[in-house]
Amino acid sequence: MIRVRARTQRRRVLDRLHLDVLAAMNEALHAADPARIVRMHLKIEGKVLHADQLRFPVNKYRKIFVIGGGKASGGMAEQSERLLGKWITGGLVIVPDYLRPKFRNHRIKFRSATHPIPTRKGLESVVEMLELVKDISPDDLVIVLVSGGGSALMPLPVQGVTLDDEARVTSLLLRSGASIEEINTVRKHLSQIKGGRLAERLYPATVLTLIISDVVGDRIDSVASGPTSPDPTTYRDAEQVLKKYHLWPQIPKNPRRIITQGLKGLRAETPKPRNKVFKRVHNLIVGSNRASCLAAAAALRKAGYRTRVLSMQITGEARVAGGILGSIANDMQDNSPAALVAGGETTVTVKGSGRGGRNQELALSAAVRINGSERVVVGSFATDGIEGQTDAAGAIVDGTTVKRGLKRGMDLGDYLKNNDSYSYLSRLNDLVVIGPTGTNVNDIVILASGRR
Repeated sequence: MIRVRARTQRRRVLDRLHLDVLAAMNEALHAADPARIVRMHLKIEGKVLHADQLRFPVNKYRKIFVIGGGKASGGMAEQSERLLGKWITGGLVIVPDYLRPKFRNHRIKFRSATHPIPTRKGLESVVEMLELVKDISPDDLVIVLVSGGGSALMPLPVQGVTLDDEARVTSLLLRSGASIEEINTVRKHLSQIKGGRLAERLYPATVLTLIISDVVGDRIDSVASGPTSPDPTTYRDAEQVLKKYHLWPQIPKNPRRIITQGLKGLRAETPKPRNKVFKRVHNLIVGSNRASCLAAAAALRKAGYRTRVLSMQITGEARVAGGILGSIANDMQDNSPAALVAGGETTVTVKGSGRGGRNQELALSAAVRINGSERVVVGSFATDGIEGQTDAAGAIVDGTTVKRGLKRGMDLGDYLKNNDSYSYLSRLNDLVVIGPTGTNVNDIVILASGRR
């Protein structure tokens, strides 16, 4: 079981709230465990592979390959090999280079790459992966394992764009406040495998893609930039994203030239829904934020809280969302003990030079609204276990967070302005530190109010 560790010491009521919120976070992570998810959705009965309602007679295929990438792909691959064993001809999945311990498989190879900025490690791994399936035929089955983080871990720029170009575009988009859907709209049009272009390479084989979603709304074309999914976006959409965030003049000339050529019809669009390459492709979402939200809510009910799932589509600026959720938490005190669970993924428009992440900034913003409250806590964390350039997954704050900061000479507003939530929360021991989890199903926010 994945365990959550937070460094907190509070008075009795607040301490109980912190412990209950941490326990709920732990249950949310357990529900997102990739091996558990694969066991729930894949079964072998005789010589037939069952993927929910889909059926694949494994003995009828000439070869079976397992490929893919993402933060959860390692655990997915391990469980897939336990299930299919000798039926697998070969495979290769790409995982983050910070994951420990290393995965152990015999037929599926593991390669590591960097996240969130792509580097040569990822590119070389993608080339090796594609070499494995270069002679694909109609008699083959390819199982593709896709999860959040796959976009950065599987870089293969289109001809005319360098890896440095792709890294620069990614870095600018991540700092701009753009949503993951917007970021991936651009990525798809600068890649040889994203936006359905991996499906083009695998045609005419049968393809089963298992997806653990880290995207609000579970749009399969956005998870890891939808390598085997029809792409509804266009070069025009990519241009509009870059111009919306005033990045068009800032991106390198090569990506700008590629998108301009696409706008003029000089480059082929990403494959769309009616394209023949998708006739034998089955995209199946097996894991998402929903299961984790429900698991956290169940844990809180068991602990005695009246609990509801507020939403699974929390988006927008982290500090704005944090302010709203903090206000909601204050209102909950009249109905204590009560809890609300929310899922989603906010964004941060980076303007300062500090350290932090969307969950840390959300929590710190919520702390402003619950300041002085004696029996309310707000916890927010990323299910992948890390965010930004920090070692924290998020934070848990309460009504004493602002006061304790002032005692140490820290003005919370100054830290928010500098996007330096990590420094503030670290000094107060309010961070949630769990380390890389090997999964990713967005973020979880928990509001809890205890008894008088």
